[in-house]
Amino acid sequence: MTDRLTIRRPDDWHLHLRDGDMLKAVLPETARHFARAIIMPNLVPPVVTGADAADYRDRIMWAKPKNSKFQPLMTLYLTEETEVRDLRAAAEIRLITAVKLYPAGATTNSQSGVRDFRNVMRVLENMAQIGLPLCVHGEVTDAEIDIFDREAVFIETVLDPIRREIPELRVVMEHITTRDGVDYVAGGGDTIGGTITTHHLVINRNHILAGGIKPHYYCLPVAKREEHRLALRAAATGGDPSFFLGTDSAPHTDAAKLQPCGCAGCFTATNTLSILAHVFEEEGALDRLEGFASRHGPAFYKLPVNEDTITLIKGDPVTYPTQIETGDGPVTVFDPGFPLHWRVEE
Repeated sequence: MTDRLTIRRPDDWHLHLRDGDMLKAVLPETARHFARAIIMPNLVPPVVTGADAADYRDRIMWAKPKNSKFQPLMTLYLTEETEVRDLRAAAEIRLITAVKLYPAGATTNSQSGVRDFRNVMRVLENMAQIGLPLCVHGEVTDAEIDIFDREAVFIETVLDPIRREIPELRVVMEHITTRDGVDYVAGGGDTIGGTITTHHLVINRNHILAGGIKPHYYCLPVAKREEHRLALRAAATGGDPSFFLGTDSAPHTDAAKLQPCGCAGCFTATNTLSILAHVFEEEGALDRLEGFASRHGPAFYKLPVNEDTITLIKGDPVTYPTQIETGDGPVTVFDPGFPLHWRVEE
């Protein structure tokens, strides 16, 4: 049996770092094991211009641990007022790596997102011309659409029409949660990729609702039926380069999670690699973990694979903190619900 695995240092292609005291507290949890991460721009106010991205990058660089080589890959928050000139200028100097599309109201701090997709087509056409990827939160926000169907409806009514109209546009469908999403990405050719989170490989909707509501398992997109979780595991562990790791690690204080209208998000930065090794071992696919975590993402984004490596070791159960203390209050670390025996060798 394998009890030691060395892989290229992984990247996180979907990460929330927040700002201020929260940023200072949670960034080390990612920088410990990951070389790079696509940084989400849904701050308050959001990161909508090149100047905003430069300022936010500076705050991240200032907050990262001493001697850390962690590299934030910045994104812009797409709005119906996004200026093509500003976007192209930021991309030209490699200040930004992608642009993020939030349908207005789809998730945390998405109120400034897109309501009428016709108003952003010129921006998307310019992105296609320069090869700048679009990262999408793939859910419709129509209140008449069941929350468990919103990903599938988004593919049919928004994403596929956009890709048919602008076939050269490179798209990352983030945090896929359904078999529909898996099938669409797998059959979509080389201009589409899909990220899969750690927590969606572990939980289905029963984990949130059965036996009492579990606020720390509540996320958006919400976890779906077991058949969808199994489709995600097959996609992540199957070796298809269309799929790569995007944790969507999203810190909220317990005070924000444990209220009548609690925030959506699972904080997985601390123990993601231990959980992934467990999942891939269960699926008999440890040899494919490097592809999912370290190779497929750079290939899609046309970036080099990291040169250095990390080693995972299997042994006695690993103890992780249940919470990360921040200046804003404690943040609970995602609990997979089973012992973790894989750890990163320090």
